[in-house]
Amino acid sequence: MVRQIITIDREKCNGCGLCVNACHEGAIGLADGKAVLLRDDYCDGLGNCLPACPTGAITFENREALEYNETEVKKNMEQKEQNQEEKLPCGCPGSNAKSFNRKETEAHAEAVEQAASTQLRQWPVQIKLVPVKAPYFENANLLVAADCAAYAYGNFHNKFMRNKITIIGCPKLDEGDYSEKLTAILKSNNIKSVTVIRMEVPCCGGIENAVKIALRDSGKMIPWQVVTISTDGNLLD
Repeated sequence: MVRQIITIDREKCNGCGLCVNACHEGAIGLADGKAVLLRDDYCDGLGNCLPACPTGAITFENREALEYNETEVKKNMEQKEQNQEEKLPCGCPGSNAKSFNRKETEAHAEAVEQAASTQLRQWPVQIKLVPVKAPYFENANLLVAADCAAYAYGNFHNKFMRNKITIIGCPKLDEGDYSEKLTAILKSNNIKSVTVIRMEVPCCGGIENAVKIALRDSGKMIPWQVVTISTDGNLLD
């Protein structure tokens, strides 16, 4: 049958995952850091996900699609709720509440405080606020980091920020897509390398994808790498 159903523009999608949470039928998921329509018969065509998308990647189209199957949707959502009760207190891994028991001696704390020093080399640091063309970008090793990363990884300044220009953001909470701004920065400056620091949660795929798009659209061959940090503060790769 021909009916109204959503379509997702992968180029515009930043992988924030807000549409996944907004869809009450479980029709949308994340694959390779992008939102995808999982099953036609899960989508009711009402578009609760549209206003949640910060980049306008979701629109309606009329096409041949399976009829909305309320029975299957109910079964799918019940299964999801069961999985969440077993594993997570909510559907978003980034909102999973955890506690970490950290044991530290007074001597160790004093040594850490004496050794700690900021490695921040410029201001501002928020991706939305940094100017496209700034003296500190010239010949810089660029660090593009999820803002949670500095809180999760204890030695963030010395391990990742040292000798780099640091810009940060949160693709889940910031409006819009970073890729256009990052593309302009790469085009306007002689950036020597790019390091992406992201958390393991799915919404952080947005910052990684934005950098990939910017590297592609800048037309420059720049060495780059991605480092992932777990929510308990360990390096995953």
